[in-house]
Amino acid sequence: MSEDKKFYMTLDGKAKLEQELEYLKTEKRKEVVERIKIARSFGDLSENSEYDSAKEEQAFVEGRIGTLEKMIRNAVIIKEDETNSSVVSLGKSVKFKELPDGDEEIYTIVGSAESDPFEGKISNDSPMAQSLLGRTVGDKVTVQTPGGEMKVEILEIK
Repeated sequence: MSEDKKFYMTLDGKAKLEQELEYLKTEKRKEVVERIKIARSFGDLSENSEYDSAKEEQAFVEGRIGTLEKMIRNAVIIKEDETNSSVVSLGKSVKFKELPDGDEEIYTIVGSAESDPFEGKISNDSPMAQSLLGRTVGDKVTVQTPGGEMKVEILEIK
């Protein structure tokens, strides 16, 4: 048996996944079962789009439940006190400026389960995070992005 993938996350990230799992198991499942029950009452299932839609939603919900259970079971919690504050690592916020124009950006490096680029949280698997991990303030780093190379200088690590 192969070893399951580890999912790196903060305690808050794990709590959010646990909340979503609880909602799916206690509320969403019941809603979907009720939709299936109503759709069945319409008669012929072979041409019943409501039934097909409800069954598809049921498959999605059950798949998501399985995914969340696996992520929670294989969660590795990122603890701040265990990491060196002068080195970019999981759970750290990194402020850097693009070279040469100087646009400054701040990202927090999190596990893939918590990533949300619109909220400044990037996955540790992303090209940006991979390039920054293990670096220190003052380091100049070249990042391979889908749009080409980008050079940045690390200004601050929190």
